[in-house]
Amino acid sequence: MRSPTAILQLICPDRPGLVSELSGWVAANGGNIVHADHHTDAGAGLFLSRIEWALEGFGLPREAIVPAVAALAGRLGGEGQVHFSDALPRVAIFASRQDHCLVDLLWRTRSGELPMLVPLVVSNHPDLASLAADFGARFVHLPITAASRAEVEQAQLDLLAEEGIELVVLAKYMQVLSPAFLARFSQVINIHHSFLPAFQGAQPYHRAWERGVKLIGATAHFVTEELDGGPIIEQATMHVGHRDEVEDLIRKGRDTERLALARAVRLFLRRQVMVYRGRTAVFD
Repeated sequence: MRSPTAILQLICPDRPGLVSELSGWVAANGGNIVHADHHTDAGAGLFLSRIEWALEGFGLPREAIVPAVAALAGRLGGEGQVHFSDALPRVAIFASRQDHCLVDLLWRTRSGELPMLVPLVVSNHPDLASLAADFGARFVHLPITAASRAEVEQAQLDLLAEEGIELVVLAKYMQVLSPAFLARFSQVINIHHSFLPAFQGAQPYHRAWERGVKLIGATAHFVTEELDGGPIIEQATMHVGHRDEVEDLIRKGRDTERLALARAVRLFLRRQVMVYRGRTAVFD
């Protein structure tokens, strides 16, 4: 098993010497850096850094690292977060009737590919209850209508608080989260096909097939109030040939959805995604 590490994510105003200062801070506390990635956004005047170091031999105890990082970020005029690789985030999955993304995420979690816990699956339909039970996840059915949306979202938020959820993944959850929900819980990842905005609404694969598209895919992104317009984390694509029928496009589309969503969740769990000014930096 991999030895536990600490992961620092920092965003601050750019200036000379930041890489040296950050690595020097880790070294001064006896840390051995195992990964270091940096990016300067010249247009925004910002410096982004992800530094991961071994906890073994580090001079500060875990409980002291978080306030020390806060003080470091304050000196640099920025914002910093620290995470520990052996602390498994608690993740809730929202789904509707389609099961391909939910099955994939639960299987990858069980196999250890995704370092997370999934204590909760929420759905507006009862169809996936047995699937969640097979993987030991609590299943909560919350049917939703236009009239009941506010009440249901409050129940969802209560469940997230009760289960100590850090991240919500929308695994083909065919409902739009309201601005009120996102104002109270903003760590949400969604997946959708890549035909937007060209083929919106019902039967996008049928209309794409009629147009003879040659490339299909999926986009995983953070959810914001702008529908399907949040910062992109990961995308996957697949070639479409002239022999492919609508059913082939749908099958290939599901494959890309599974892959893009799993990659996005893994990047989030490994703290390789940083969001700033409506976009992402992905240190992969």
